[in-house]
Amino acid sequence: MKYLALFAALALASSAVADDDDTPSFGAAGLLSGSNKENLPPIILSAGEPISAEPWVLKSGTYYEFEIQGDGSQELALVGPEFFRAIWIDEIVVEGLEIRPLGLDSVEFDEAGEMEIGFIAIKPGAYYMKIPGTTGETQRVEITIQ
Repeated sequence: MKYLALFAALALASSAVADDDDTPSFGAAGLLSGSNKENLPPIILSAGEPISAEPWVLKSGTYYEFEIQGDGSQELALVGPEFFRAIWIDEIVVEGLEIRPLGLDSVEFDEAGEMEIGFIAIKPGAYYMKIPGTTGETQRVEITIQ
């Protein structure tokens, strides 16, 4: 009987703490929760076309997702090793297949397709992703992590 009373008192105390408004609420998965997620505009890989309409300004600690769409007009790659080392990649999704890499240097489209990359911005600084071997401003996206 003594133990039953003690158990009931502990259960009541823990429910009072759980209802306390002063307790921080981070969501179901903290940094990966839906309230911390933003979608970025897609990057379009098409021969002779700009890859992005505007630069990206990201906030460190925020989860982002973006799509890379290749139209198959030409074999095209996208490189950004410094950017990829300044983020933590959660997953890359290609045709429903989820890839969870330890790191990334570049991606390449040999034919038409689409991939989605989910990541958390980590290291503040100025970065870019671009089509390798190009020098034009429309063939790169400037990225700032604040």
